[in-house]
Amino acid sequence: MPRLLLATTNAHKTSEFLALLPDWDIADLSTHPEYVPPEETGTTFEANAIIKVIAASRLSDDWTLADDSGLEVDALQGAPGVYSARYAGPEANDLENRMKLLRELSAAGARGKARSARFRCVLAIARNGAVQATFAGAAEGMINNAERGAGGFGYDPLFIPEGYCQTFAELDAATKNLLSHRGHALNAAAEFLAGLRESR
Repeated sequence: MPRLLLATTNAHKTSEFLALLPDWDIADLSTHPEYVPPEETGTTFEANAIIKVIAASRLSDDWTLADDSGLEVDALQGAPGVYSARYAGPEANDLENRMKLLRELSAAGARGKARSARFRCVLAIARNGAVQATFAGAAEGMINNAERGAGGFGYDPLFIPEGYCQTFAELDAATKNLLSHRGHALNAAAEFLAGLRESR
């Protein structure tokens, strides 16, 4: 199988990509302890994905994939957006980020349909420091009033995808991957990735 380096140390993300890309030999940055992550200074998901993939792709000759993703909440004018992972502060954990989100929605008086939101993802693919392509995906839904479910990570216990009653954290992994922003972005990238496999 062709090898693909994921520009992440997030084991949850790696497990999702392993399920979504069964035709690739996938490694992540845990195999490169010398790696120093770049500062994510972009103001868009695409910009941050490109920053990450360029840096990681210089570690080897492998094709490298980075994603930048986050949650946009309409009642909060698109926040937390690119700051999703550090919404409650640079050292915040997932629970602290979720609690801040619920507080902000409560302060904004957002109820029912006013809690509409979406997960966005941009994938960037590079090799040897050169970006080859980017692809985007989104998953529309709502923010629940309280956490539900033990699966997933990040904001999954609060996010109910459109057409469902369960949060991402309550859905089985296969269903979540089918509906997720990451899954949609990889669908957009499928033809490009297939071409890479065939050309190796």
